[in-house]
Amino acid sequence: MFRRTFWFTAGAAAGVWATTKVNRKLKELTPESLAAQAANKAVETGHRLKDFALDVRASMLQREAELGEALGLDAPPPAGQERELPAARRRAALGGRPTDDPTTSSFSYKTHNRNEDH
Repeated sequence: MFRRTFWFTAGAAAGVWATTKVNRKLKELTPESLAAQAANKAVETGHRLKDFALDVRASMLQREAELGEALGLDAPPPAGQERELPAARRRAALGGRPTDDPTTSSFSYKTHNRNEDH
């Protein structure tokens, strides 16, 4: 008699456990739950990408500072040796000669609309 009671109780407990497990899994697979899980993963991924971008930017600024220091770009130029940038020059898109005057050009610009019918 004790043996039958033990197995009956063990079977009932296994049935309750399995039913509870299946009901939890069914609730996890509802559309609302799946949408909430996807939203949480998207937010988490966004935070990770933001942290990564901030780390990359900090490392980039640190490396630029190291390179500037190594190349002496941070130091002011010696007295009497001020550097000037060359005058702006412009080339036509199809092999025109460089000109100092940006208003003159040997190339005619025509805009093309890819959405218009031909």
